[in-house]
Amino acid sequence: MFFQQVYDHTLAQASYFIGCQAKNEAIVIDAKRDIDTYLEIAKQNNMRITHIAETHIHADFLAGSRELAQVTGAELYLSDEGGDNWQYEFPHVGLKEGSVIKVGNLSLEVIHTPGHTPESISLLLRDHPASEEPVMIFTGDFVFVGDIGRPDLLEEAAGMVGTKEIGAEQMFASLKKFAALPDYVQVWPGHGAGSACGKALGSVPSSTVGYEKIRNWAFQFGDDYEGFKNYLLSDQPEAPTYFAMMKKLNKVDRPLLVEVPNHPTISVKEAEAMSDVTLLDTRHKVEFAKGHLKDSINIQNNKSLANWAGWMLGYDENLVVVADEGREEEITRKLMRIGMDNVKAFVTDLSGATLQETKVVDADTVEAWKDREDTVLLDVRGKSEFKQEHIPGAEHRFIGNLPKNLPTDIKDKKIIIQCQSGDRATVAASYLEKKGFDQIFNYAGSFLDWKKEGKPTTT
Repeated sequence: MFFQQVYDHTLAQASYFIGCQAKNEAIVIDAKRDIDTYLEIAKQNNMRITHIAETHIHADFLAGSRELAQVTGAELYLSDEGGDNWQYEFPHVGLKEGSVIKVGNLSLEVIHTPGHTPESISLLLRDHPASEEPVMIFTGDFVFVGDIGRPDLLEEAAGMVGTKEIGAEQMFASLKKFAALPDYVQVWPGHGAGSACGKALGSVPSSTVGYEKIRNWAFQFGDDYEGFKNYLLSDQPEAPTYFAMMKKLNKVDRPLLVEVPNHPTISVKEAEAMSDVTLLDTRHKVEFAKGHLKDSINIQNNKSLANWAGWMLGYDENLVVVADEGREEEITRKLMRIGMDNVKAFVTDLSGATLQETKVVDADTVEAWKDREDTVLLDVRGKSEFKQEHIPGAEHRFIGNLPKNLPTDIKDKKIIIQCQSGDRATVAASYLEKKGFDQIFNYAGSFLDWKKEGKPTTT
């Protein structure tokens, strides 16, 4: 048996390439959208991708299953569980509890594991030449290392009221199926640490059923469903707003993108002549602060680029991306993985352009200003971060909510923006400036700097 995990660190998302070396047949599970990765694995290992599967209708990334099927001719194997509202709306081989996918001398048995979503399935792998016993389970967003999937995402991100209570009950029942598996079965989940699909995901790539039964909080409640439900639904991180769009695009028939686009590079003058575009500056926050184009939003090209682009930008916005030269393809891949395909061009040279500087303040200035009537200190971190500890007098407004709820009530005041280390504060400051707020001050050091300077905090 051939096995390779493909891990996208930018979305903390795992996909899997599993092959039968005797038959040279392979299956890809939960493919990301830039599919050339899987084509290269197949080529290097003399494999044919003959099967493609998904564990559920994903919310955090745009799956590349259909793109991969179009290029390879492989069959799509997708869940038909969950009821009428949870059916994929394009041709596929439907899977139900007990269905078996055969890939050469390998087989994957379908276990219906609802809770995160109603149609969620897990795939139990057997390598028949070695043993008739199961050896691996691919759990998608059902069981992670140290955590389980979120039943509240449908309600929080997609507005499906009442679904989190139902999902919690389904999850509790699904965990009984998981716990009945042999302890030695390897667990390969769909996400790792950093994903918003759980609240305490482990950073190691895999686990075993036995280890999760001992270590994972979800298996420590016994038959106490109320205790389990209360813990599961409490203190979950904010659900990215783009998740609703991903749910839709992963379910419906949509245009396919089988290659990574090659966008043109244009001059600043050409960019400024374009109408109806959003300027996305992906350079480091320090470089952005030194000088940037008017009305540009700074979302740095790091692991969080796609996440914050999904929070802060609309899918109907045409993007001109300011980037360091040589990073164009990397940025395109990150954006296309969440279906953000409206990139019109890149700008890699700002020389000769009229640039604006960000107004940056330090801890002493924040301390001197924050309690003045004409000033507001805005903490844009997550609610759990703010609840745990914050700067006295800070007002909490989560960064991801700014696009749908601009703080117009404080627009006439000086607004100092801070987060934990400065990245989110830079995004928020640039976003508000684009929206016409002209008294924005970025506390670039943010909460970590405040504590380093020995300033007081509160809870």
